[in-house]
Amino acid sequence: MDKLWNRNYCKVMAANFTLFFAFYVLTPLLPLYLSEHFGATKDVIGLVLSGYTITALLFRPFSGYVVDSFPRKMVLMVSFSVFAIFFAGYLAASTLLLFTIVRTLHGGPFGALTVANSTVAIDVLPSSRRTEGIGYYGLSNNLAMAIAPTIGIFIYQLTNSFEFLFWLALIVATTGWLIDSTVKLKPRDSSQARSSRLSLDRFFLTRGWLLGLNMVAFGFSFGVLSNYLAIYGKEVMGITGGTGTYFMLCSVGLILSRLQGSKALRDGRVTHNAATGMVISLVGYTLFILMPTLTQCSMVNVQWSMFIGYYGSALLIGLGNGHMWPAFQNMTINVATNKQRGTANSTILISWDIGMGLGILAGGIVAELISYSAAFWTVVLVNGTGVATYFLATRAFFLRRNLNPTVR
Repeated sequence: MDKLWNRNYCKVMAANFTLFFAFYVLTPLLPLYLSEHFGATKDVIGLVLSGYTITALLFRPFSGYVVDSFPRKMVLMVSFSVFAIFFAGYLAASTLLLFTIVRTLHGGPFGALTVANSTVAIDVLPSSRRTEGIGYYGLSNNLAMAIAPTIGIFIYQLTNSFEFLFWLALIVATTGWLIDSTVKLKPRDSSQARSSRLSLDRFFLTRGWLLGLNMVAFGFSFGVLSNYLAIYGKEVMGITGGTGTYFMLCSVGLILSRLQGSKALRDGRVTHNAATGMVISLVGYTLFILMPTLTQCSMVNVQWSMFIGYYGSALLIGLGNGHMWPAFQNMTINVATNKQRGTANSTILISWDIGMGLGILAGGIVAELISYSAAFWTVVLVNGTGVATYFLATRAFFLRRNLNPTVR
């Protein structure tokens, strides 16, 4: 059997860890920085930080096109260098306007880099281990998401210095650039060159449109959860200060799922992994909203509800998403040709981002008009619709268009 953990693959995974570590080490502290240093109000903080996501979303379709049309190593190194340099921009930004500009523009290289790095990871994997390798690849950013926020908060409490954190992010990102610079890629042959004719499928994988639509539903669910978890936990469940623990457990679930699901991916059973993940996530989301409802009906003990409904759902949602995400990424890649790998990667990321954005928007509107409980019941409804769509249409859609006979 071909070697999965080859030198280049390990380097790309390590670089992926550094880029997400640099991102997540600042994420929980930026609202505090904007409030303390610039006196920004809550609505302004939301606007400033949302610019990053919007720019990343806008860059993703073009990133897939560029990754597929130009030398991937060059695209990777350019996007990584720009991504790292922007951390120096945070150090230089002396006004709220300058910080807003830097933060908003920073989303561009992040969007391009995540597409480029994941596509290079696929390139350096042996074809016989590609499905399994894509599943393991996500471990690097899952690990960064699990530990970077905690490390960032610890360092800030120790040093009380945002400047130190910005320098740390810059150094870590530069280290990732140096690691990626040593990755060796085989030259792409002329048959992999993209046609000069511009068409929609150079920016969005039209062959995988239903897979993308399905992913929007799952992104919607996580968008509501990740943005309204803290306030829902405080107002409805009476839990304060548990958000960090929640996402830590979610990350643990993600990591465990990658290890647990590796055999199914190795055997090419991507539709099985997708189905397993979706059902586990749906149970998690349902448990999250159902337990407080049962508590209000005096049917269960409040403490039992808190630990099972709140923290138990974190583990289940992490497990479910950890199975579902690499399965959908594999399915999208396997309905694309080899010369469309970048576009396939950007398509799955675009779909998730759109879902996240819609979830944040709709969750806020429903919470304002009705309640946060109603917003989370909307999550269950949308997630359930996504699961039903998969079993009724998406699975068959994939199997009809699958170009890789080793997966099913």
